[in-house]
Amino acid sequence: MSDENIIILGSGMAGLGAAHHLHGAGVSSRMYDKNAFPGGHTATFAHDSGFIFDDGPHISFSKDPRIQDLFASNVGGKYEKLQAYVNNYYHGAWVKHPAQANLHNLPDELKTQCILDFIEASKQEVVEKPANYLEWLISVFGETFGTHFPAVYGKKYHTVDADQMSTVWMGPRLYRPSMEEVIRGAVFAETPDVHYITDFRYPTEGGFISYLKPFMEKTDLHLDHKVVAIDPVAKTVRFENGVTESYDKLISSIPLPDLIPMVKGAPQSVLDAAAKLACTTCVTVNIGLARDDFTPATWTYIYDEDIVFTRLSFPHKMSTKTCPPGCGSVQAECYYSNKYRPLDVAPEDLIQPVIDDLVKIGLITEDEEILHKDARLITHANIIFDLDREEALPIVHKWLDEVGITYVGRFGEWGYQWTDEAFKSGERGARTVLETLQAV
Repeated sequence: MSDENIIILGSGMAGLGAAHHLHGAGVSSRMYDKNAFPGGHTATFAHDSGFIFDDGPHISFSKDPRIQDLFASNVGGKYEKLQAYVNNYYHGAWVKHPAQANLHNLPDELKTQCILDFIEASKQEVVEKPANYLEWLISVFGETFGTHFPAVYGKKYHTVDADQMSTVWMGPRLYRPSMEEVIRGAVFAETPDVHYITDFRYPTEGGFISYLKPFMEKTDLHLDHKVVAIDPVAKTVRFENGVTESYDKLISSIPLPDLIPMVKGAPQSVLDAAAKLACTTCVTVNIGLARDDFTPATWTYIYDEDIVFTRLSFPHKMSTKTCPPGCGSVQAECYYSNKYRPLDVAPEDLIQPVIDDLVKIGLITEDEEILHKDARLITHANIIFDLDREEALPIVHKWLDEVGITYVGRFGEWGYQWTDEAFKSGERGARTVLETLQAV
């Protein structure tokens, strides 16, 4: 294993993807993470109560055989292969996902207006270059559905109004049904599954982090090392604990608004651009219950603005080994952002409101036996694709390219990356580093 003095900042999916690729090329690396635990967003926490919760909901639904085989090998072939059943809660109605193809359970007047608007929208050309996300929604789904459903959910999830968002993030995430699918979904309660995630895999034991543990053996991992300064000229990284390390090549998955102020010599224009990049903060409230029969769903989207959580996932549906026998679990995601919706309470203060709203929507009872409850703060959750991003991001990336810092992952590329995509981003970053080393 050759020693090329490569440092990787962050031990999540992207950082470990980089370490894996470097190791495969016979190149060693050193990895540093600010946390006392590895895994970044893909960390898993096991509690004395017997419940296991990931740091936010994570599954693997990659269609790439190489990634499938790699992750399967990491858990010795011990994984669950599951069909995702996804539903929505809208003002007392439980609606199969995606809602646009499953209007059946909605009030008749709302359902009728949605259909009429769908018909009108289908007669128009879809706007090729919409000014914002709201314009695209209305052109595709009509005003009623667009403004009652994805625009409302989008604000809960992204914390910003749809007319302040771009459309570059969407990909396959919003299904566009045919008129026949809309009509059938309004008339019939049972419809074909058309969600973009048809099946997925999850480790049988140990939570999602089990997929990553073998990757950690392919690098020299150091925890409790929070970066405070980077000098791209001297090629050094200084940590809060007083340690300073030199590097020849640097790969970073640190969120760009945090990274840029730490890099010596960052121009004001780049600092200003980085400050415009926004992401959400998430508080996950984790609830362990004494039963497992309270929902058919793998996860649920919540549209009501007066309900504190935006999405619910149910770890016991992914693997029964995440709970004591016969028990079930709920992970509620509550979204905030410094830019648009600041979090003004302590994370633990959201536990009781979450429980109250779980009762309100009928998922649990007032006298429910709760065996576990905790709250975790995720300071960087999801990228906010507001209109500022499109102008600011190229400025930041261009300067990082100039000073030789390779950026990877959701918060390095500042994109909407699922776990498997983040891993591949790390691999791409490692390839870039190896190519520059070979060019020297």
